Amino acid sequence: MPAPDPATVRLPGPWRHRDVRANGIKFHVAEIVPDRSIDDPTPELVLLVHGFADLWCSWRAQVVDLGAAGYHAVAVDLRGYGDTDKPPRGYDGWTLAGDIAGLIRALGHTDAHIVGHADGGLVCWATAALHPRSVRSIALLASPHPLALRRAAVRDRGQRRALLPTFLRYQLPRVPERALTARDGAEVERLVRERSSERWQGSPDFPTTVDVMRRAILVPGVAHSTLEYQRWAFRSQFRPDGRRFASVVDTVLDLPALQILGGADPYVVSRTARRDAHWAPRITTHELPGVGHYVHHEAPERVTELLLENLRRS
Repeated sequence: MPAPDPATVRLPGPWRHRDVRANGIKFHVAEIVPDRSIDDPTPELVLLVHGFADLWCSWRAQVVDLGAAGYHAVAVDLRGYGDTDKPPRGYDGWTLAGDIAGLIRALGHTDAHIVGHADGGLVCWATAALHPRSVRSIALLASPHPLALRRAAVRDRGQRRALLPTFLRYQLPRVPERALTARDGAEVERLVRERSSERWQGSPDFPTTVDVMRRAILVPGVAHSTLEYQRWAFRSQFRPDGRRFASVVDTVLDLPALQILGGADPYVVSRTARRDAHWAPRITTHELPGVGHYVHHEAPERVTELLLENLRRS
């Protein structure tokens, strides 16, 4: 089976696909810009950032709903994913935060509300710390502060058991790439099933979503880029740049923040994320009963409702 063209991730819908250059590379985004008259103010930007082995279309429900609410709603394929460029470097926290800050400017805004799931949430935390003038608010979905997650992986047996087995396996060269792409991306589906609720797995949305994720991991370069995020997170613990990064993100953020957790998430232990108030005193945390790791897929209406509440208090 030939590898899919990156452009196959540009699914049709009420959004517009376009390429945006920022921080030295080309990003693919899908956006909805609300209609407005010449006298209307520029709509606020909400930038949606996906997680591990995912892509822009995990936010398709939120893009539509946030656009309908009057926001400039943009879902991005992160560096190395989907139809965005896949350079050999740049999967460190410094560069990824620069990607988001640069993308905000390239989209014609001086600042944005940023929303991230899992690994994408870690990028949001970093962007808020490194580029505070670019960020109006943050919303995290199953994504504790990076230092809360690191400390829990060492001190909390439950979080360590959930996180470390796959995280350490991904540090090997080449083998994890082959595992992610074998049998047309079957490993991606296994991970999603392991971390999500049975209720979502029985819904009509599930096979469509998983099929898109499986095909996207087969795009040349995506599996390697996906793993480079995890590899930098590990390697950086032992290097000066990682220690500097940890020092910079260990800062108190004076902005509205939201954390949405799945009550049935086996991957992110809720007590890990409840330590976020140390870095974001204005954070509001919601735990959704019966929902797994993919909260925006599993409870899209409730997630959008909570996002809008956070936006309105920003």
